[in-house]
Amino acid sequence: MATLSAQDLRDRVEVDWTRIVELLSQKVALRSVSAEGITGEHMKRSAQFVAQELSQLGVDAHVVQASNADGTPGAFEVVGSKMVDPEAPTVLLYAHHDVQPAPDNGQWLTDPFTASERGDRLYGRGAADDGGGIAIHSGALKALGEDLKVNIKVFIEGEEEMGSPSFIPFIEAHRGEFESDVIIVADSGNWAPDLPSLTTSLRGNLDLDVSLKVLEHPVHSGQFGGPVLDANTLAAMLIASMYDEQGDLAVPGVKADQPIGGLQRDMDESQVRADAGIVDSYQLAGTGSLASRLWTKPSASVIGFDAHPVDGSFNVIADTARFRISLRTAPTQEPAEAAQALTDFLVSHAPFGAQVSVEQVDAGMGWAMDADSAAVKIAEEAMEEAFGVPPVNKGEGGSIPFIPELKRIFPAADVLVTGPEDPQANAHSPNESISLSELKKNIVTEALILDKLAQTEA
Repeated sequence: MATLSAQDLRDRVEVDWTRIVELLSQKVALRSVSAEGITGEHMKRSAQFVAQELSQLGVDAHVVQASNADGTPGAFEVVGSKMVDPEAPTVLLYAHHDVQPAPDNGQWLTDPFTASERGDRLYGRGAADDGGGIAIHSGALKALGEDLKVNIKVFIEGEEEMGSPSFIPFIEAHRGEFESDVIIVADSGNWAPDLPSLTTSLRGNLDLDVSLKVLEHPVHSGQFGGPVLDANTLAAMLIASMYDEQGDLAVPGVKADQPIGGLQRDMDESQVRADAGIVDSYQLAGTGSLASRLWTKPSASVIGFDAHPVDGSFNVIADTARFRISLRTAPTQEPAEAAQALTDFLVSHAPFGAQVSVEQVDAGMGWAMDADSAAVKIAEEAMEEAFGVPPVNKGEGGSIPFIPELKRIFPAADVLVTGPEDPQANAHSPNESISLSELKKNIVTEALILDKLAQTEA
């Protein structure tokens, strides 16, 4: 049995609450936008602030500048540890200190870089993503204090919003600072502010550039139109051939998974339609649960298309077309396998014998939680104690490539993906915010997880 109750920890978090909100408010004000330069002084200040805050909690935290794979300077990372017992389990706490830009100030209700409390929510860029993750780790460590019975390692990344180009070189160069039994990634969120969730899976992602050629050069549409279809039309036919009549992606070899750990609750279609701004006349594509379509089945999106603009167009048949497909893969499928399957399909389904070539741009593996691991059972128990209701676990349709990379480098570690967000958080969008009542429960949850993990064998 754990030595601390949820109520014990609630009381401690309440005493510490002013500090936690102030930490989050100061973090918002730092304007740590990595898109403005991951090696900039503003990013160094942000990392130093986080390291100082962790140091005040007894963590031996310091700032290290990473190097990219090509040797150029990379992000400012925060690493540290607090070792309490060599026989105890070791837990790595992850979050990131960089944030998205806020270019559309006119759409914000408040100044994006001034934390503003409105009702139960604190508004500001990075308040949720991922200042909230930093606040969860800080609050949990403070709540446990001298009762902390697991060893702690921390990694607060400085370039997550930029795709983490120096992440793998940094980890491989500092393996000893990351070796752990459990990794808690506080960069996701809950089903709702009062309904906790573990993130059970992430889809993989790969980008393919497809080129289609039908002519050696453009020709007059009046002279040759009819037997010769333009490259844009042929590209549209090729793209449409990937789907069946119900809108499911139907490419042999591109696999689909069921929701990891089973589907506890399906997504609400009306909420999804509202969140995405879907026009009333549009019927959602595909079959099966909405959750599986968003989380674990593959999807393909044409995210770029080279074509002559409508303005200034004239009567010629386009000789070539080029487009980019973003393929979200099932959590357990290797991206190389899916890339080869889609490439083979596109080349073999070239309409009317047009020449089709495919080039892979990048790829990232998906991730699936081990639903039966001891760490997952502990986390679900902690969530129910902290929130007062059983968790409803959920997948994510997006990709976080560093999580499968962490599993590749540290295969024995259990990964728990938690986080401060909820459907109203607006991460990456105007009016980003965090639910303060949810933040308290998330802090209690993480403190309970750490306390309960101390009862397991390292």
